Amino acid sequence: QVQLVESGGGWVQPGGPLRFSCTTSGSSTRSNEGAWYGQAPGKQREKVAIIKETGSTTYADSVSGRFTIFRDNAKTTLYLQITTLKPDAPAVYYCKAPAFPIPTPPGLQQVFRIDYWGSGTLVTVSS
Repeated sequence: QVQLVESGGGWVQPGGPLRFSCTTSGSSTRSNEGAWYGQAPGKQREKVAIIKETGSTTYADSVSGRFTIFRDNAKTTLYLQITTLKPDAPAVYYCKAPAFPIPTPPGLQQVFRIDYWGSGTLVTVSS
C-alpha cells in the first residue's frame, strides 16, 4: 500500500525558515518527481513547487527565491525548504508524488504512474 507521510509543520514566526518532508513508501519504483501545494483557508489548493524526473524545478511566482524543492538521493523523501515564510502564507501544505504498483522502467513511468497525495501538514504563522 502506497503512503505519503508528511512532517515539518507547526508554529513559525513571520519571516522564519521551515522545512517540510514527505516520505513515500510502498512504491515498486522510485521517482524523482514530486510537487508541493499550499492551501490557505477558504481558498483552492495551489501548486507552489514541482521537481521533474530530470531534477529541473519550477516555482510559483509568489514563492520564487524563497522556496526550494528537492529530493534525497534514495528518492524516497521529498523536501520543501522555505527560507522566509510570509504572514499570509498558506496554512496547509500537501505533497504529491507518483508511485508505481509494479517495477516500471523510466520510459513507461508516465504511462503507469499513479499520483498520490499526502494528508497535509499544518503551518501556523504567528509572532
